[in-house]
Amino acid sequence: MFSPLTQKRLHNFMQIKRARIALVMLCVLMGISLIAEVICNSKPLYLRLNGHSFLPFLQNLSQRDLLGPDAEPSAPNYHALVASEAFTRHPGNRVVWSPVRYSPGDVVDGRTLSAYRTVNVSIVPEIFAGRLNVLRDGTIAIPLSCEAFFPGAPRIEGQKLATYWMLPEAMQRALKERFEGRQNGAIEGLARQVSDPVTQVRVRMPALPPQKEVRPTDSVQLYFRQLNAPDLPFQLHFRMAEKGVYPVERGRWQALPESVRTALQALAAEAFKGTAPTAVLPWKQNKASVACALSEIAWPYRPVAGHWMGIDAAGRDVFARILYGMRIAMIFGLVLSLWAMLGGLVIGAIQGYFGGWIDIVGQRLTEIWSALPFLYVMIFIGSALGRSFGLLLFCYSLFNWIGISYYVRAEFLRLRSQTFVEAARCQGLSSTRIIFGHILPNALTPMITLFPFSLLGAIGSLAALDFLGFGLPPLTPSWGELLQQAQMFRWAWWLILFPSLALFSVMLLTVLIGEGLRDAFDPRQQSKME
Repeated sequence: MFSPLTQKRLHNFMQIKRARIALVMLCVLMGISLIAEVICNSKPLYLRLNGHSFLPFLQNLSQRDLLGPDAEPSAPNYHALVASEAFTRHPGNRVVWSPVRYSPGDVVDGRTLSAYRTVNVSIVPEIFAGRLNVLRDGTIAIPLSCEAFFPGAPRIEGQKLATYWMLPEAMQRALKERFEGRQNGAIEGLARQVSDPVTQVRVRMPALPPQKEVRPTDSVQLYFRQLNAPDLPFQLHFRMAEKGVYPVERGRWQALPESVRTALQALAAEAFKGTAPTAVLPWKQNKASVACALSEIAWPYRPVAGHWMGIDAAGRDVFARILYGMRIAMIFGLVLSLWAMLGGLVIGAIQGYFGGWIDIVGQRLTEIWSALPFLYVMIFIGSALGRSFGLLLFCYSLFNWIGISYYVRAEFLRLRSQTFVEAARCQGLSSTRIIFGHILPNALTPMITLFPFSLLGAIGSLAALDFLGFGLPPLTPSWGELLQQAQMFRWAWWLILFPSLALFSVMLLTVLIGEGLRDAFDPRQQSKME
């Protein structure tokens, strides 16, 4: 079937381990994508209903086909049908689902993810800080937010500061000098409570603004602040389970007192009912303000059980869209590469074999055609005729043959002067037979080695156009469309990771196959010195 040289080249390719493994893996991925309906589908693979068997994933059925002539002729909701009492109470009814019960265009029902809803509990410990003015005789004036520093005092204004707090000696001297106009700098120290000397607060006397001379004053401002800095505000996240609400952060949760934990659980349980409760709870020696907020399911959503690659911005399963997108990308790349090879072969063969004015005119026309802005042509045709798989394939095919034609032309120019071609002409063979029977078999080497790289370029170009919004229609599964969503939702790491990983894997396997073919078909390996 194959010539000895071809058999030797194929044998050399199979000896390249990385290329052989890449070919097997790429074929497996292509095969999996071709049976995507068996893996990801919202329709059952098999349905036994009221004594009749159906294959919904292969059949376009209506409710009337399933339930009889009295039913509506609309498309059935298989999930609701299987969950209905009419289906479950019949012992003969059976259903077989695909591993992933979502098609690439199905929007996930957010109620199925209710177990992943969380309540965010914000805990903000209170901090005590206040300000007051001290008169020359030590009387307090204009107190502001100072109630926590004077417990039990019915009225703070008019009281003597020394009755409640003992200022350090350095601050007492600074106060005296400030009243006399001999001090304008800031000073800070610790004051002790008169009734409980163990209790301390931080007191600060601010500096005066720059002035030419310091004048005596009738009052001095003092700032009071809690000595021990309170805990920073933080959040706890709760989830709902059959046994009640439970916290996600177990370590921080165990460090809280039992009374605080009980109160927080009660608030979180109330928040799961749709309210937004708030409270003030005891927190160490102080208090803390607590606010609860229910975090509903919103798209895009992170990977969870049943959606192993997450959910995109439209509420669709990412794994299903990647799998179906792989099939579209591979079919698009293969068809486009084959068409480009065919077009480049015909045009390059005519130019290279006949030469002369045919070659010159063909080269000038090819150069003019290649100078056309491809992206502008795509935008114009897409605006005029719409976006579809066939139209996109046609537009790409108009430009993708150019590079192949250069290689084929060069091979035909080289081979047409060979001895075996001259012998064929002397025998009176037609140009068609010489081209396809004698020159073409010897000119296929660059085409075979370039085919994987042409496939690589087609897949990458499709993803790029979809990313820019000029590719396939919006509802079509596409890797580029998922990456476009990732640009809008940059925090959704699954929209970046999984489509990029799929695109990278296919491109890497294709490159390894192309390198293997290039090495196997290298003519230098078939020559020897004599």
